[in-house]
Amino acid sequence: MTGSEATPSFRLAYVPGATPAKWVRIWNERLPDIPLNLVAVPAAEAFDLLRDGGADAGLVRLPVDRDYFSAIPLYTETSVVVIPKDHLAAAFDEVAADDIADEIVLHPLDDTLDWEKPPGQPAFERPATTADAIELVAAGIGLLVVPQSLARLHHRKDLTYRTINGVPQSQVALAWPEERTTDLVDDFIGIVRGRTVNSTRGRRGGQEETKPPKKGTQASSGKPGGAKSGGTKAGTRSGAKSGGKPVGKSSRTGAKAGGSRSGGGPAKKGKPRRRS
Repeated sequence: MTGSEATPSFRLAYVPGATPAKWVRIWNERLPDIPLNLVAVPAAEAFDLLRDGGADAGLVRLPVDRDYFSAIPLYTETSVVVIPKDHLAAAFDEVAADDIADEIVLHPLDDTLDWEKPPGQPAFERPATTADAIELVAAGIGLLVVPQSLARLHHRKDLTYRTINGVPQSQVALAWPEERTTDLVDDFIGIVRGRTVNSTRGRRGGQEETKPPKKGTQASSGKPGGAKSGGTKAGTRSGAKSGGKPVGKSSRTGAKAGGSRSGGGPAKKGKPRRRS
């Protein structure tokens, strides 16, 4: 076995539009000795790649096969309609699905939205990919509804997009084969869930955190002087009730401590002071 083969690494697949950069940065800060390798994969091929072991985990779009994969939803994307810049809808900040009911709306084979009933009029045929559909929009053949991240990914100067209401939204999730939940997968789960490096829930730093004592409190160390640990105040108060000698108090306090209330008899009067 060569040295490179013995070095552990983590392979993270991601579908078009997903943005793993934030989590990759945190991984590199926390686990600098374990490389994280990114694997770009078309959305339609992401789950086959994970099944075949081509990646340890992946940023994919829901839904997933819950019988085989574990998944953690991360965020929901805004849906937009991609239109030519001279389209009437470009005059508005957002549109509704009913506003494009009479338009041809393209639905590529790699469509990422879970449609119950697609809006608009269907085209004669479905483009193979989202990239192909973008080209058709630029040619004036139809419109395209996609997650905003894909509209940005396929940006063109002659096209724009607007937020659209009344259509499905896409959810991005972290997914991995449940039977292959490795230590490195656990590490990445902790990162995407926002756990700190010392979190007790993470695999690393597994010992339970010891919280420092709050200000103003002391553990019972046997040292005198603290009001809560049997210091002067506590000793004086208990001495007054039990007849013990007070600590560092005046003779008046001592008279009370040894007075009739404690059953010790009357206090003896001291000798009168001689006048000079």
